[in-house]
Amino acid sequence: MPRALVFVYTVRSKRGIGHVGGDVDANHIDAMTSARICDWVVCELIRIYHKLSLEEAQDLVDGLAPRDIPEIWNVAGKKRVLRRGLEFKQQVLLLCYQEPEHAVLSEDLFSWVEYSYLPMFKKSVLGPLHKKRLIEYDRDAETVTISPLGIREVEERILKPV
Repeated sequence: MPRALVFVYTVRSKRGIGHVGGDVDANHIDAMTSARICDWVVCELIRIYHKLSLEEAQDLVDGLAPRDIPEIWNVAGKKRVLRRGLEFKQQVLLLCYQEPEHAVLSEDLFSWVEYSYLPMFKKSVLGPLHKKRLIEYDRDAETVTISPLGIREVEERILKPV
């Protein structure tokens, strides 16, 4: 942990991330790396000092370090998938992947991916994803939650090719 903090301090001081109007413009990848390392440091402190079970610590850590997916744009209470060429099923998985611990309303997903007809969306997109166990589609509550298989699908097939 001390070495990680020294790295973050060095990047901040030497690369211009923490200085407005410096000679070097802040580099997005440097900033993202520093943010991820800081997330890890906070998570380690929580794990060590609070003596939580592994499951409790993981839930807390997941809440503290949300997934930042540049392909998803949050605008005016809506989410939009910015990467072109993804099928509707892939868009749904990507949207659910952003916050895997939360269920998403099926109507929100329908609106966000701009599918044309809600009943067909449920039948042609959500139904097959549920059948493959990539999502849990609760038809009573009309909510969708991504499964561990869906998370793996996103990480290996959707995000990796970028």
